[in-house]
Amino acid sequence: MKEVRYFYVPHARQETELPADEARHALRVLRLQGGDDIYLMDGEGAFYRAKVTLAAGKHCGYNIEETLPQQKTWNGRIHLAIAPTKMIDRIEWMLEKATEVGFDEATMLHSRFSERKHVRMDRLDKIVVAAMKQSRKAWKPVLNDLTKFKDFVETPREGRKFICHCYNEIEKIDLYTELQGMPGDETVTVLVGPEGDFSIDEVRLAMANGYESATLGSSRLRTETAGLMAVTMAHLSKRK
Repeated sequence: MKEVRYFYVPHARQETELPADEARHALRVLRLQGGDDIYLMDGEGAFYRAKVTLAAGKHCGYNIEETLPQQKTWNGRIHLAIAPTKMIDRIEWMLEKATEVGFDEATMLHSRFSERKHVRMDRLDKIVVAAMKQSRKAWKPVLNDLTKFKDFVETPREGRKFICHCYNEIEKIDLYTELQGMPGDETVTVLVGPEGDFSIDEVRLAMANGYESATLGSSRLRTETAGLMAVTMAHLSKRK
């Protein structure tokens, strides 16, 4: 059986050629030729069956032959806001796996104890695209650049909002239990802190802005593990 080849093409219906990176892979690695069948994904909920019409130089043209609308495998909207780790490869791993599971949006947070003040969003985007293609996800998660914690929590958001932390002096609810009791189509936002956790003042600021104090369980988790756990819990509670 011939391998099915998927390419990420934003606004695929309005375009006639693969983006430069995808064209390079199609021509130099896969050595596609005119007449070969390919599949496109636009990151907005549709796949397209297409045929290569041009394979020359740096250009790979296509003609769409069939539109294949997809259905999300989860309800509602899942937004993870997480402080990037000092070793950025750990956050890259988390985003890759979270994309495979399925979620909608990620925001990089800059909090008091953050050790990383700069993030290459173009690299994170490429990792998410690769994971989206590998796992055949029709929706590409939205990635938001580094945002100050105060600005994030003070921005109004729909749905339920949770901040996960390890402070014993602040009462916490179990995140998974709460998610299971929510309507499936409700938006959920979960905050996960850096290696040193959020500061206690940040937790209180978030709570003052409508965030619920929450725990991911009895284990003490590294940042990237906590982020993946939060996405997985939300996904399981919202899956169709």
